[in-house]
Amino acid sequence: MSEGTAYGLGVGPGDPELVTLKALRLMQRCEVLAYPAPETGPSLARGIVAPHLEGCTPVEYAIRMPMEAARFPAAAVYDRAASELGAHLAAGRDVAVLCQGDPFFYGSFMYLFTRLATRFTVEVVPGVAALTASAPILEMAQAASVIPATLPEADLTARLAATDAAAIIKIGRHMPKLRRVLDALGLTSSARYIERATLPEQAIRPLAELADDAAPYFATVLVHRRGGAVEG
Repeated sequence: MSEGTAYGLGVGPGDPELVTLKALRLMQRCEVLAYPAPETGPSLARGIVAPHLEGCTPVEYAIRMPMEAARFPAAAVYDRAASELGAHLAAGRDVAVLCQGDPFFYGSFMYLFTRLATRFTVEVVPGVAALTASAPILEMAQAASVIPATLPEADLTARLAATDAAAIIKIGRHMPKLRRVLDALGLTSSARYIERATLPEQAIRPLAELADDAAPYFATVLVHRRGGAVEG
């Protein structure tokens, strides 16, 4: 019996129409469908592709994990998922693993890839990242940085001070820290906040107009030192 193949499928930032044709074909034919999910509640990645799965009856596997930065990535969660999904692969079943955005651009699939690729055939299908679906950030001959808000405040300050433009991701509870840093650097007026990009509830506004510090984990702040990339 031949072994199955694991497919890491980027499913984009939220709009089901941004799922690529290749990812769509694979998720509809694989015998096993896996996806990240919080410890309780629905999976965002599974929700993105739900309209494409009508009539499909795969074995579904929710990779439930903590979403707090201090506990992520959870090695034990990925070890167990790799073992259980590996059993399907060893039995000859193809496995589609959904990943919000792109699997290798801050994607959760990379933690499974490192565990599966030494034993099984693994293919990755790129997806649209929330960053590229949100707003322009680069102009010609400029340097840009992608910076996680989870960094310590001093590191966040140093990285933002050294770049022309930045996309700050993984915000959530780190918004108060990010505001302090941007205020100290004089960049708040050049920052634009994007929440739930491409979803019906998408919100885009100047960061200075936010009334409070409540922000989801999947929010982005774009900063351009001259302000040009966030106008309009």
